[in-house]
Amino acid sequence: MNSQDLKNAISGVLVVDKPVGMTSHDVVQIIRNGTGLRRAGHTGTLDPRASGVLVILVGPAVRLSEYVSASDKRYQAIIRLGGSTDTFDSDGRMTKTDSPANVTEAQFEEALKTFVGEIEQTPPPYSAVKVQGRKAYEMARKGEAVELTPRTITVHHLEVLEWAPPEVVIDVHCSSGTYVRSLANDLGIKLGCGAYLVGLRRTKSGRFSLRDATPLRKLQEAFQAGNWYQYLIPAAEALGDWPAVELSPDEVEGVRHGHRVKAKEADTQHTRVRGVSTQGELVALMELTVNEDGSNEWQPKKVFFASE
Repeated sequence: MNSQDLKNAISGVLVVDKPVGMTSHDVVQIIRNGTGLRRAGHTGTLDPRASGVLVILVGPAVRLSEYVSASDKRYQAIIRLGGSTDTFDSDGRMTKTDSPANVTEAQFEEALKTFVGEIEQTPPPYSAVKVQGRKAYEMARKGEAVELTPRTITVHHLEVLEWAPPEVVIDVHCSSGTYVRSLANDLGIKLGCGAYLVGLRRTKSGRFSLRDATPLRKLQEAFQAGNWYQYLIPAAEALGDWPAVELSPDEVEGVRHGHRVKAKEADTQHTRVRGVSTQGELVALMELTVNEDGSNEWQPKKVFFASE
């Protein structure tokens, strides 16, 4: 196998512990340069001021992005009570100053409860959300009024980890697309004292946590040493929470030509699965189809080739 064939065969996940001060795109560029692979992309932007888990897909695995991006996220957020800013974080201009002295931990926890569940959330004016084709933060910087539409998000769990007013550290488990800055600002409004985000660390993205993450500096050292492959997680594990169906060599060939394969009764409790080869290689993402005669088959929805 020549070097180009070897590059084409590389497909997987690099879970990076992103440092503060770097954009998600900066990290992707470092990965492209370090691996020599053009195909690389992250599964969900992490703000430059935030650190923590950034999932990077490389090679053919980039085609998994739409599935991996939809995953839940978990954060450790530091919120400061007693003020509000126009960006909802410490980078912005102070728009309100108050004293948080009258807010008790019990009151804070009661307010937190009202944000758990399916809620409507308006993104911050300084965000990458597009308004009529323009990024909101570009409009806000020019002093233009930015009206963003609330969106439905899900907050699974909120918990106070440290109560040290004016700062409070909370654990946030939420759906993809949640703005923790907006959560902080909305909390401040609810409490009447104002609040904004002063620190954010993503501790989990989908099934990947900080335990799986490699500090960017360490990864850069591995690029120099040429042994970065040790940190590459196989593509089949990117959707490790999806059930796996093992395909025989003949079935692999059929699926790669778009053909359905018969579903075993034991697997039909699932509606979507990963089709993997006997070697554990990701072959396809498949959905359950029920035929007119009542038989079940797996329909390939996204097929992967080793030589992509």
